[in-house]
Amino acid sequence: MALLRRKKKVVEEVEAPTPPPASLPDPPRTGEDGMRVMEDHRDYLLGLVEPLPYFGMSLLDAHGLTLCEDIRSETDLPAFDNSQMDGYAVRAEDIAAASQGEPLSLTVAGHVAAGDDGTEELAQGKAIKVMTGAPIPPGANAVVPLEFTDGGDEEVKVYEPVAPGEYVRVRGSDIHDGDQLMSRGQRLDARTIGLLAAAGIDKVLARPRPRVVVVSTGAELVDPGRPLERPGQIHDANSFMIAAAVKAEGCQVWRVQVASDEPEAVREAITDQLIRADLVITTGGVSKGDHDVVKQVMPSLGTCDFAEVAMQPGKPQGFGLIGEDRVPMIMLPGNPVSAYVSFQCFVRPVIRKLMGVEPLNHHPVRCVAGSVMRSAKGKLQFGRAIVREDNGRRLVDLVGGHSSHLLGDLAACNALVLLGEDTEVVNAGERVMVWMLDND
Repeated sequence: MALLRRKKKVVEEVEAPTPPPASLPDPPRTGEDGMRVMEDHRDYLLGLVEPLPYFGMSLLDAHGLTLCEDIRSETDLPAFDNSQMDGYAVRAEDIAAASQGEPLSLTVAGHVAAGDDGTEELAQGKAIKVMTGAPIPPGANAVVPLEFTDGGDEEVKVYEPVAPGEYVRVRGSDIHDGDQLMSRGQRLDARTIGLLAAAGIDKVLARPRPRVVVVSTGAELVDPGRPLERPGQIHDANSFMIAAAVKAEGCQVWRVQVASDEPEAVREAITDQLIRADLVITTGGVSKGDHDVVKQVMPSLGTCDFAEVAMQPGKPQGFGLIGEDRVPMIMLPGNPVSAYVSFQCFVRPVIRKLMGVEPLNHHPVRCVAGSVMRSAKGKLQFGRAIVREDNGRRLVDLVGGHSSHLLGDLAACNALVLLGEDTEVVNAGERVMVWMLDND
């Protein structure tokens, strides 16, 4: 097995994958209406997937991914005393009496730039010109900024004193050898990558970006940019919307359109994607209609589970483990708003589990209703909404109606209001829970 080697440590570079279950466990219980609670269905799906195995990768390849090791520094940062300013390395005591009226003159004994070794020792009564980041020469204990001098090259006049240690970046003043730089479970961003690079670390253990294939099905679908040639055709919004949401979560994503309701065409299209997929997402074809073809072909692809969830929009849901590798497949309803809300409820948590990212689920935010909100009792209602700041309060108002085809309202919103199964009316001024939609 390949190893990721660093001084003072040896760690395994590749984690053995956890195989998916051979069959689906018993599904969660349903209510008297035959429907599952949203949280129960979500937790059921999360129990059927495991984080992707980690492996060693370069820093830039790991950007946005989850670290799978604790990392400690193997050096001090800075690694040596260096100049904070362009100026002159001096002995502070040599210029203690300098002033604007009576400047002190020092002989310039040399020049040190960033990258030079800076080993020339500074003698008493002299100065060495230094650039920002240059090593502090032995014997010097301070830097006089260029602005405090006349900028001379052979002899320099100093107009202001400096204290010992002033304008010097001391070795280890940022990070000490042995300090912990990052912890297992942290997500690598630009700042932490900069820190690791400064410490000389070029490779980390991280979970890869999930490879996700988004498949849209339906004989009515036409790609954007192509004309609608007959009545009944529509441009394919779902696959673009869901693929964009997947990409925003940090995944590799491919979009596949199957403009057909023929079972064999759909089966072949899905099967062809398994070689490159850690997760397959379909939109459409999971309800009870004659042309809900995804539901028809699933038994031939693997083990599957179809359910009605007590939520609106997004009641029909499907899940399966397909192919020899038991690739997870989440089947979303075909109406655009239903597909998007279902993504937020179920797909996003599954992706985050594959990546090893916490928290898995949305963190609800408490807001104040700006107007009356009404909901159908018995279902968790997801209302498209706009959250705004008002005198230190977060006010939320619904956007448009509840219909699952209203993409204009979905595009205008920045939040989803959660109205519980027992809620029928929320009055203006009452508190409600909201999922913010700020990352896609």
